[in-house]
Amino acid sequence: MHVTLQQLMYFVAVANVRSFTRAADLVGVAQPTLSKSLRALESELGAPLINRGSVVTLTPAGEAVLPLAQRMLADSDMVRSTVAEMVGLRSGRVRVGATPSLCIGVLSDVLRVFHARHPEIAVELAEDGSQPLETALVRNELDVALVIVPPDGVDPALHSAPLLRERLSVASPRARRPLTSRGSIAIPELAKHDLVMVRKGYDLREVTLRAYAVAGVTPRIAVEGGQMDAVLRMVEAGTGVAVVPDLVFIGRPRLRRTVLTPALHRTVALARRADIAPTPAVIAFADTLLEHMSDTSASLREGTNDVQVLHRHRSGRELLG
Repeated sequence: MHVTLQQLMYFVAVANVRSFTRAADLVGVAQPTLSKSLRALESELGAPLINRGSVVTLTPAGEAVLPLAQRMLADSDMVRSTVAEMVGLRSGRVRVGATPSLCIGVLSDVLRVFHARHPEIAVELAEDGSQPLETALVRNELDVALVIVPPDGVDPALHSAPLLRERLSVASPRARRPLTSRGSIAIPELAKHDLVMVRKGYDLREVTLRAYAVAGVTPRIAVEGGQMDAVLRMVEAGTGVAVVPDLVFIGRPRLRRTVLTPALHRTVALARRADIAPTPAVIAFADTLLEHMSDTSASLREGTNDVQVLHRHRSGRELLG
C-alpha cells in the first residue's frame, strides 16, 4: 500500500472545509488534481472516504481515517520543525492562543520578551474564546493556549496546568463618581447601570450573564459585541461599566475597580494537546511565560488586584508536562 502525506493532507483539507473547491484553494492545487489524488487514496485504502453529493460529508471509513491522518500530518510537521529547532532555536514557530483579556493582561509582555530572545522563531497568535481555542488545540491548529478552565474541566485530549486564579470586578470610568461608596457592589445593584459586553462566544460574557441570571435580574446592555480592548476603551469613555478580570486593570489608570459581591473568580491554565510532545520552541515560550508569571506575582503582592499566581513549576518543560 502506498499512501502519501500529500494525499492525507488533501483529505484532511476536504474534511475540514467540506468543499473540494475550497480545499483545493487551501492547499494550493487545482481541484482536478486534488480530486484525482483523493480517488487514488480511496483506491489504495479499498473504501470511499468522502460522499460526493450536493453536500460533502465523510463516509464511516472517512470518519475513522480522519483522526489518524491528522496525527500523521502532525507527526510529519513535528519532524521538520524539531530538526530545525534543535540547531539552537534558529528557526521554527510557536502557535499560541489566548482569550482577549489574557492577550492584554499576560501575553503581550510575554511575546515581546520571547521575540527579543528568539527573533528567528515565528509566532502565530490566535485570539478567541476558550472553547474555540480548545478545539484548535485538539485539531493541532495551535501548539499552546491560555484558556479559562470551565467547571467540568478542559477537553480530555488536552494537558493543562493552572497558572493563575483571578477575581472578576467591575470597571467604571475613574473620571466619574464611584459606583458605590463601599468599594464593592452586588449584581442587583450593578443591574441599574448600563453594561458594555464582549461579543458572544467569550467565557467572560457567559459568566457575567450567568451571574445576572442567578441574581434574578436582567442586564441593561448599552453596547455588546466588542473585543476586550474596545470594551475597556468604551468604559473609559463613559459608555457604561463592564465586568472584567482583575489583570486588565494593571496599567489602566483611567479605570476604577469595584469588586463584586459575592465574588466571582476564574482559573487560567496553559493547555496543549496531550499526545503531541512540545517542541523546543514551545518549551522556550513556556520558560518565558513562567518568568513573566513570577514577575507578575511579585508586582501583584504590592497592588490591590485579586490575582493569585498558582504555578509551582521550575521550568517550561515541567509546566508543559
